Amino acid sequence: MKKYLACLLIPLLVLVGCNLELVQEPASTVEPTPSPTSLLPTPDSTQSTPDITTLRLWLPPEFDPASGTPAGDLLQERLDQFTEQNSDVRIETRVKASSGSGGLLDSLSSANAAAPLIVPDLILLPRTSLEIAALKGLLFPYDGLSDPLDEGDWFPFAQEMGQIQTSTFGLPFAGNAQVSLYRPSEIEDPPSDWQSALEAANPIAFPAAEEESHFTLAQYLSTGAQIQDTDGRPFLDSAALIDVLMFFRDAEDAGVMPFWLTQFTNDDQSWEAYTENQVNSTVTWINRYLASLPGDTAAAPIITRDGTQLSLATGWVWALSNPQTERHIQSVELAEFLTDADFLALWSEAAGMLPPRAAALDGWSNLPLRNLVSRVVASSRLLPPNEVMAVVGPALSQATVDILKQQSTPSRAAVQAIESLENP
Repeated sequence: MKKYLACLLIPLLVLVGCNLELVQEPASTVEPTPSPTSLLPTPDSTQSTPDITTLRLWLPPEFDPASGTPAGDLLQERLDQFTEQNSDVRIETRVKASSGSGGLLDSLSSANAAAPLIVPDLILLPRTSLEIAALKGLLFPYDGLSDPLDEGDWFPFAQEMGQIQTSTFGLPFAGNAQVSLYRPSEIEDPPSDWQSALEAANPIAFPAAEEESHFTLAQYLSTGAQIQDTDGRPFLDSAALIDVLMFFRDAEDAGVMPFWLTQFTNDDQSWEAYTENQVNSTVTWINRYLASLPGDTAAAPIITRDGTQLSLATGWVWALSNPQTERHIQSVELAEFLTDADFLALWSEAAGMLPPRAAALDGWSNLPLRNLVSRVVASSRLLPPNEVMAVVGPALSQATVDILKQQSTPSRAAVQAIESLENP
């Protein structure tokens, strides 16, 4: 029996040994023949998809490219042209209120603090907000990136509008300035100086209790007096201010500036008085006129002491607001593209805004309007800095109200205004 088992085990061991040799044999190194489809190049092996940069723009509602207005359509077309010429760029626009909670400045400040990745690359700011944002360190200068303001066709007020101290913080896009509106059917020849205004005896609406006191400030500046001393501090010249207040007293007596103007604290109220036919003349901002061109209304420069044209002006500028400096070059290219004179000629006329440069005004098709605007922009002076207006504006406003209400004399009101500068 043992011999029988031994005979069975011997061939079994031989078979196992043969199998072990087969298992231990090294794998073949021959590569398999590729299929025809594996020879085709993959997309990644020939070209890479270009990186797309999304430029974020924040604008006030009146500049919304999706508004459906002619000006909005022109702006959207311009943005589309930029992306067509720059295939690696996409533009995203956001509309935010000009001021207040959730507005442009408030949102920019919040985004910088809490969500820097959503900070806009370009932001269209009014001049007053530009000053605040720049001084808070929320904006970045164009210095070293672009020098378009060195070109000679910018109107002086617009060129100054884009500058804070010695740096360029904005490229001017649109302007606005004071103007007189009147009904030609009632006023054949609008007055240009104080004396002719008194003689005409036509009431002139303006916001006498406005905190910024733009109209009174313009009258003061028309005397040739300064609003800042040699150190840049707020300043009022006593003799010049008394002259203005004496004119206001005489104008109130003649019915040119009735006491009820002291109820008006903003431009909307005096404009309403004009549209409701309470008066036939008003001092307002020119974009009210240019945007609608009412058929019963004409425009002229505001009155001044001796008829020398002078208007206070302000406006909006494109500012760099993204802290990622590597994005600034493309942002600057877009800002320059949006402030091109040929484009601004079409857009500013459609929008009813003052063009910031002469070459743009030359492109306006409406010749009478072009002549009017030419007179206004040539005599426009940028509003004083915020810190000056914050002190001088209320002082002039209080003096104006006191005179029109016959609660003070020109001399006493002037003294009180000047004293308020020293003890704001």
